[in-house]
Amino acid sequence: MLKDGEKGVIRQRGKENIRYAIAPHVPCGVVKPDQLRNLADVADKYKVSELKITSAARIAVIGIEEEDVDGVWKDLGMDPGHAVGLCVRSIKVCPGIQYCRLANQDSLEMGMKLDSIYHGMVLPSKMKMGVSGCKIQCAENCIKDISLYGTPKGWAVMIGGNGSARPRLADLLIEDLSAQEAEDMVAKVIAYYKEHSKRERMGRMIDRIGLDTVKAALLG
Repeated sequence: MLKDGEKGVIRQRGKENIRYAIAPHVPCGVVKPDQLRNLADVADKYKVSELKITSAARIAVIGIEEEDVDGVWKDLGMDPGHAVGLCVRSIKVCPGIQYCRLANQDSLEMGMKLDSIYHGMVLPSKMKMGVSGCKIQCAENCIKDISLYGTPKGWAVMIGGNGSARPRLADLLIEDLSAQEAEDMVAKVIAYYKEHSKRERMGRMIDRIGLDTVKAALLG
């Protein structure tokens, strides 16, 4: 029996006739038509009856037999999404300035940059990120460990949100950064988190240390 994360699987419910789900990496939820066609073809080949669009904007393939897992991955030709484990699991992104009339900044471009750097990065605890093009925050910034949203003057950075069994709303760290300044601030937050976290989510670390102390260290 495969464990969660082994070969990129997520074990489904039950103790007998165990089946598995896999969640290929779909950076920022952007998928090409040929990828969708291939997902459907692979699902048909291995008699997978359903695909699930997840809250992290992945497309999970559900109900795979253990002996088919390797074949499914080979035929898909996609990298696993880091759906489990102590790492950066996802970067959720809104349509942004390319597609939304309300957006102030290019969330897709920023999200893709963050995804290329941080997706799967091993950390003291799991982490989720979000990037929204405006203050409406369609990428659910308020429950992301680190998130950005666009302002008319640049980017705002938020930290410490999560939607766990003990939910916590994110705190605003700083506003109106340039794109490069925002990327640099995310890197600084990650470094601080690596150094000070005690195997806890970002928000729990902030509550333990104190928001003013964290802000002073990051903005000083």
